[in-house]
Amino acid sequence: MADFFVIRLGERAGAPVEWVAVGDDGTLRGAPAAGTLAEAAAAAGGLPVIVLVPGTEVLTAFTAIPAKGARLMAALPYALEDQLADDVDNLHFAPGKREDDGRLPVAIVARSRMQEWLAALAAAGVAPARVVPENHGLARIPNTLSLLATADRVMFNDGGDLEFVIPGLSPAEALATTGVLDASADDPAAPRHLLAYCDAAVAGDYERDWAILRQELDGVDVNLLGEGPLPRLAVTVASGTGINLLQGQYGDRTRFAATFRPWRHAAMLVAALFVAGLVVKGVDYYRLNNERDALQAQFTSEYRRLRPNDEREIADPAATIDSLRRSRGAAAAGPQVFLPLLQSLAQAVAASEAVVVEAVSYRAGVVDVRLVAPDITTLDEVVQSIGSSGRFSASLQSADTVNDRVNSRVQIREAGS
Repeated sequence: MADFFVIRLGERAGAPVEWVAVGDDGTLRGAPAAGTLAEAAAAAGGLPVIVLVPGTEVLTAFTAIPAKGARLMAALPYALEDQLADDVDNLHFAPGKREDDGRLPVAIVARSRMQEWLAALAAAGVAPARVVPENHGLARIPNTLSLLATADRVMFNDGGDLEFVIPGLSPAEALATTGVLDASADDPAAPRHLLAYCDAAVAGDYERDWAILRQELDGVDVNLLGEGPLPRLAVTVASGTGINLLQGQYGDRTRFAATFRPWRHAAMLVAALFVAGLVVKGVDYYRLNNERDALQAQFTSEYRRLRPNDEREIADPAATIDSLRRSRGAAAAGPQVFLPLLQSLAQAVAASEAVVVEAVSYRAGVVDVRLVAPDITTLDEVVQSIGSSGRFSASLQSADTVNDRVNSRVQIREAGS
């Protein structure tokens, strides 16, 4: 069993907030209180914080797209844009738990409002575990109309897809405006029972509404909330109900900050060690590069003494030494060349069934091959494939097109020779 600290934000920035501690078993851990956001943060006492944001700022819609994870987050704006008046680029989409029939509830809120709420919470030192629309604290009960009335708004859901918050109307006016009463009368399968919660402070103002609704529906149960609506909303969201708006770009950053704040000093030490390691590696890399350049220059100098007329750049000293040994009669002591060279040719040609080998000749470590290919591109792929191993190099000596086929001569030799 876990305890949570639930904070309900006001409509305007800087407006007083309400808070209460509850257990996930639906038990209040104290009386509700009100004050500033900083006072709420001090009263939290280390409990996980659930923040209720104004339901008038959040739209709940449904979709049936089957995607999950990152693909779902990317697809939601386009799946729901026909239901929205604002540009989807200005909105934040947070999916809830998928229903048994495959429908997915989605909470939609302006990014600017999310940023305002999170900035105010951060300034007060509050790192919320969840941010939930307040009307999601009114439980959705299948085949039941649920309503919560306060002095300035009505929260409603029909136990299915219809869910809204309407300010400035009475319960009967709100239900009449949305057509719920007409639908209930015409559709035998529509819910005919209303479970209503009413702030006790305004109970007398809505007596006429309850009388009207009792005439329209089969049953109306009214429950007075002596401590206001917050305890009713808090116990519902503490049980895990409601869509968490901290998803996507907001969820990653918020959860990371809340989880790793106690470890920030250790993380700074690890980062410092990592940077120090990079510096050491960089110094070693610089030193080894200098040593390599010095050895390359020394080798080139010695090679020029043996072959003063060879002005080629020496890219592979090991291959150059093998070439010198072969030229001085030491080739017999080296590895066989012809068979590995043919194997490299065969692998390159096998990659393209359209290439035909017409003739192969070998002399003094060099293979001349006549190839027929459908085009120059395929021929170039064969040449590149032969050279990809690094042991052999291939060069195109000639090519001409005859009857839409390319006849060519390719020369292959050991790299560096």
